Amino acid sequence: EKVYLDAVATAARLSRVEGLDRALNDHALDAIVAPTGPPATPIDLINGDRRMGGSSTLAAVAGYPLISVPAGAASGMPVGITFMGAAWSEPMLIKLASGFEAQRGPRLEPRF
Repeated sequence: EKVYLDAVATAARLSRVEGLDRALNDHALDAIVAPTGPPATPIDLINGDRRMGGSSTLAAVAGYPLISVPAGAASGMPVGITFMGAAWSEPMLIKLASGFEAQRGPRLEPRF
């Protein structure tokens, strides 16, 4: 149990204090904006997918809020944008995401 509790404490410290909190505070940011996931690529039918993960891992490990909204398309495939913030920043993240969606214009109709 001690090994597990130590791992949880280390993950919290690295993702919160030394991760999102530090980045937000050091750069006076309200939020961090990133692509929701990597670009869509064809599936390798022999080896499977070898894509990198999305941008939600840090916020998920920290237990911090994150919101992802459609951002348009790249090469005809949908892409998303993620807004992540500090603990209890949900109202601000919702405002940012809503403002982005209002400026982005209409969503693309799926064609796949």
